[in-house]
Amino acid sequence: MLTKTMPLAPLAALLAMSRPAAALSDVRNDAMDAGKLEQLLKDVKSELTRVGDDVKKTAENALKQSADAGKVTAEVAQKADQLLTAQGALKDAHNKLENRLSELADRNLDLEQRLSSRFGGAGGREAPKSLGEQVGASDAVKQFAAGGARGTVKVEVQNAITSASTSAGTLIVPEREAEVLGIPRRQMTIRQLLDQGSTASNLVQYAKQTARTNAAAPVAEGALKPESNYEWRLSEAAVRTIAHWIPVSRQAMDDIPQLQGEIDGELRYGLDFAEEAQILKGSGVGENLNGLMTQATAYAAAFTPSSKTMIDTIRLALLQASLTEFPADGIVLHPTDWARIELTKDAGGNYIFANIVQLAGPQLWGRPVISTQAQDEDNFLVGAFRSAAKIYDRMDVEVLISSEDRDNFVKNMLTVRAEKRLALAVKRPAALIKGRFSA
Repeated sequence: MLTKTMPLAPLAALLAMSRPAAALSDVRNDAMDAGKLEQLLKDVKSELTRVGDDVKKTAENALKQSADAGKVTAEVAQKADQLLTAQGALKDAHNKLENRLSELADRNLDLEQRLSSRFGGAGGREAPKSLGEQVGASDAVKQFAAGGARGTVKVEVQNAITSASTSAGTLIVPEREAEVLGIPRRQMTIRQLLDQGSTASNLVQYAKQTARTNAAAPVAEGALKPESNYEWRLSEAAVRTIAHWIPVSRQAMDDIPQLQGEIDGELRYGLDFAEEAQILKGSGVGENLNGLMTQATAYAAAFTPSSKTMIDTIRLALLQASLTEFPADGIVLHPTDWARIELTKDAGGNYIFANIVQLAGPQLWGRPVISTQAQDEDNFLVGAFRSAAKIYDRMDVEVLISSEDRDNFVKNMLTVRAEKRLALAVKRPAALIKGRFSA
C-alpha cells in the first residue's frame, strides 16, 4: 500500500504539464460547438490512457521498491499521488464531455423536429413558411447537424419579409400630420381698389350731379351776368346680404378640435369670393349688387393707331378716362391677358416694356395692374376707382352655430351659417372705362 509523505499537488500544476489542461478548462464553456467537444473528448481519452499506463508503471515500481527495501521512496509516492489526482480529473472531464455531447445531440434532434413541422394551407396548399420553418426543412441544416455541426452552413430564404398584410404589414403604423391641406384660395384684390365706409341703415342715399351748364364768362360793366345751370338727382344703393351655410354633426365638431377653425375659414373665404364677383360684375338685378363692370362707361377710342396692340388699347382707355377728368389709378385684367401683354415683343424679339430681371410690380403706363381671375378673359377695366365707387359695410362677416334649425336637435346636428351685408355705390360711372380687346 502506498503511503503519502506530502500534500496532494494542485490539479493546475499537473494540467500545466500536458495538452489536456486547456481542454479541461474549455469543458466549462457552454458556447463550445459539437465539433470541438468531440476533439476534446478524444484528447481526454488519449491522455487518460497515458496517465493510466503511468499509474500502472508507478505502482509496479513501488511494489518492487517495497519488496527490495521494505519502503517506498518519497519521490515515487509523490509521483503516484500526482498521477492518481490527474487520473481522477481526466475521468471527471471525460464524463462531462460525454454528457455535453449527449445534450447537444438531443438539442439538435429537437430543433430538427420543430423546424421540419409543416402547416397545411387552404385547399391542401402549404401556408407561407416562416424563417425557422425554412431553416428546419433545409437538407443542408440536417446534414450539418448529422455531421456534428462543424463549420458553417448556408440556407437561402425563399419568401422575403414584405409590407403585405400576411407578412409585416400589420406592424406598420401610419404617420399622420396635423396640417389640413385645403383647396387653393384666390387672393381678393378688387375691394382694395375702392374707397370704403360703413352704414347703420339698409339703404345708402347720395346726391348725384347729372348736369353742369357753365355760363361763366367776362361781363361788361352794367351788363347782365350769364346764368349757369347745375342739376342733381337722388341716387341710392341698397344693402345686400351675401350668405351661405353648411350642416355639421355635433360629434364631428366636438371630436375634431381644428374642424371649427377650418369651417370658419372656408365660410369666410366663400363670402369674400362671392363679394368680389359681385363688386366687379354684379348685375344689379334682384338681390345682386350693381357692379363696376355693369355701370362702367363703354370703351370708345379717341383715335385708332396703326398696328394696334393690347397695350395700345389700354393706353386709349386711360386717355378716355382722362378726357372725362377722371385720370385712372388702376387697371383690372385677367391673368392670361396680362401675360399676353407682358410677352409682347418687337421685330427683334425684345420685350416691349417688361424687364424680366427686375420688376417693381405689375404696371402698365405707370398704373398698377390688378391681375385676377374675377375678371373675364378678353375684358379690361380701367379707371379712377377711388373716385368712381365706394363700399358701405353694414355688417362684417358673422359666423353662427345653432342646433335650433329644423330637426337638428333630435339628429344631433348643427347648422353653421356665415353672412355679411354691404352696399356698393358707383357714384361716377364715367370714371370707369370697360371694353374687350377683341373688339
